[in-house]
Amino acid sequence: MNLRKAMLIWLLIAFAESVNGTVREFVIAPLIGDRFAHQIGFVIGSGFIFFVAWLTAPWLKADPFRAQIKIGGLWLILMVAFEFGLGFARGLSWERMLVEYNPAHGGLMSFGLVILLLAPAFGAWVRAKGDNPRPPH
Repeated sequence: MNLRKAMLIWLLIAFAESVNGTVREFVIAPLIGDRFAHQIGFVIGSGFIFFVAWLTAPWLKADPFRAQIKIGGLWLILMVAFEFGLGFARGLSWERMLVEYNPAHGGLMSFGLVILLLAPAFGAWVRAKGDNPRPPH
């Protein structure tokens, strides 16, 4: 696993997710409400994560699947640390932040963590499928 490359890609993801969250909170939520804005933000953020994983798969050269999952695990750990660090910096309580991870309360972050974990493997798989299309029957 190329730790430097994996961390650079995560920085790109974290930056984009921060922009996504800022736009969601200050532009989208006032127009359509917080809950629906979170759902839209989740879809946009997930799409971006998968796109970045697909785009960077050749550069990352993480192979086999085990290495891809290790990178996804690194991204997951870094994102949780970043999210909670940012939450504490904003003065949010543990309870408030944990609600974002609880699907029973509408939180989607736990699904986002699964996406982060699987994104490098999925991106590499989709990239490989595109590079080796099946011949027509």
